Amino acid sequence: MTDKIGVIGKKSAPRPQRSGVERVVNAPLPTVYGEFRAVGYLDHDRGDEQVALVYGEIGTDDVLTRLHSECLTGDAFGSQHCECGDQLASALRAVVAEGSGIVVYLRGHEGRGIGLLGKLRAMALQAEGLDTVEANLALGLPVDARDYGVAAEILHDLGVSSVRLMSNNPRKREALVRHGIQVAEQVPLLIPPCENNITYLRTKRERLDHHLPHLDAVAHLS
Repeated sequence: MTDKIGVIGKKSAPRPQRSGVERVVNAPLPTVYGEFRAVGYLDHDRGDEQVALVYGEIGTDDVLTRLHSECLTGDAFGSQHCECGDQLASALRAVVAEGSGIVVYLRGHEGRGIGLLGKLRAMALQAEGLDTVEANLALGLPVDARDYGVAAEILHDLGVSSVRLMSNNPRKREALVRHGIQVAEQVPLLIPPCENNITYLRTKRERLDHHLPHLDAVAHLS
């Protein structure tokens, strides 16, 4: 007599675990800036959900592109501690004005990769006088833990081989080139500073090598 329980209970071989970035969905996304396509991805290595906002017919070469690190406080709440929200809005307006382009919104990059709570703890230390680099180090956290390999994979999937990169950060350019995306031009994305973020911006220029020449014109801000 056949052991039916044994047959039913027999375990199948485990499915191989996927790696890399998988395109999951492509949906229209009307915004106040224009009509984008939201191309959603799943990063199987980290478990993060990622999105690229694509405007127009992007082609393959010299595509105007922004790699935007997730920043809840700046992007959603309008924090003046940083310039992230203004940079995101400026990048979206720029690709619409260009007629085509991509904004890759990189989740998992909150606080340069230390997470939301880590960033808020660092901000508390900055309120006591530390700069953004000193605050991270005082918490035993990396100064910048971001990885742009996922962004490069997304650009490859979209058929992009070279970009005009909207960024003031030389490390983004270096990372894309390292992952096989050529950077034809680095396009400045300069936001006028205010009293609340001038120290943060000066630290980015002096300690993180960001190209922020416009700060020279606002020496009066404390």
